[in-house]
Amino acid sequence: MDYLKKTFRWFGPDFGVSLIDIKQLGIEGIVTACQEIPVGEVWPLASIANLKSQIEANGMEWSVVESVNIHADIKYGLTNRDRYIANYIQTLKNLAENGIYDVCYNFMQLIDWTRTDLDFKLPSGASALNFDPIAAAAFDLYILARENAEQSYSDAICKQAKNYFEALTDIEKINLKNAILAGMPGSRKLIALDDFKTNHAAVLKIGKESLQNNLSYFLNAVIPEAEKIGIRMAIHPDDPPFSVFGVPRIVSNYQDIKFILECCPSTSNGLTFCSGSLGASEENNLVKMIEDFGDKIHFLHLRNVKRLEDGSFYEADHLNGSVPMQEVMKAIIIEQQKRVNNGKGIVNIPMRPDHGHVLLDDKKRIDEFYSGYSLIGRAIGLAQLSGLELGIRNGLKL
Repeated sequence: MDYLKKTFRWFGPDFGVSLIDIKQLGIEGIVTACQEIPVGEVWPLASIANLKSQIEANGMEWSVVESVNIHADIKYGLTNRDRYIANYIQTLKNLAENGIYDVCYNFMQLIDWTRTDLDFKLPSGASALNFDPIAAAAFDLYILARENAEQSYSDAICKQAKNYFEALTDIEKINLKNAILAGMPGSRKLIALDDFKTNHAAVLKIGKESLQNNLSYFLNAVIPEAEKIGIRMAIHPDDPPFSVFGVPRIVSNYQDIKFILECCPSTSNGLTFCSGSLGASEENNLVKMIEDFGDKIHFLHLRNVKRLEDGSFYEADHLNGSVPMQEVMKAIIIEQQKRVNNGKGIVNIPMRPDHGHVLLDDKKRIDEFYSGYSLIGRAIGLAQLSGLELGIRNGLKL
């Protein structure tokens, strides 16, 4: 029986969660990257082989690369983009030479994800990641101090943001700034505010259509080469899937994904289906996305979010949030069965739990791991998802 392949994200030897810890969870594959290599540079064969050997020495495989990050020159269509695309292709070739064929990447501008609170207290006493649109607007208006930022918000939100910001203590203002500037998974280093401002100003000059064209340019250069060597590219949705700080989104809904898959048709041009990122918008029908794009799903991030009426959301228990996880899992299993029947695609799709809560002993070592990547919280998520998968398979008699 071809179950989903159980994988876990690991950020390397300096990460507070070890491979020995992860192996005890029954994990088959590790999701990681050569994070020491600067963005845009070629990953050397030796670096890839060394990381792979560390993983295999602990009885697991390197299942998915997350991520081979894309240089800003490619995203923004700048002069040197072809050089960085050539480097990207060489990195893919080096990965394939080491027997690694699944690559997750994103095309997000500024930061990889945006949250306004990294220690949001839940009724259970655990903590989670949280996004509050009023807090985000307050950052934009009063910390980032973007010119004409108020034009991105209604008068009501501007007023709420002003009241919110004025009520914050100095420490709370610092925490808000740090939460947003920490949006780079795999690093404890904050983005410098001045660097954020410079990058942000550059992004605002580029419209959605131009960003889509830049992504299409990248894909049409990279995907044919990836297909030759068997690499499956899987783009990650924007997180959150709506405009933040006035920046357009291009991987946030059904039409965005359709554009991406159709601009360069190939079995190598696929999707990382992240139920939490896409599920943060109530307009996204996740089951329909799986039904319509299922054959292009190369990797699964399964997590849940609880959406609130004020537009905020927090990382919920994997089975109890606004994402109908039972329906999502059922649609995934049905897609697997299609692959079994038609003989096309990988059946045991790599899946990892995502953004676990901080609870129990993880509270004692919260400074050792990165936000969203606790050990126990993700282990609970994996157990919940595995049980759900087995129950649905039994119900479908698969």
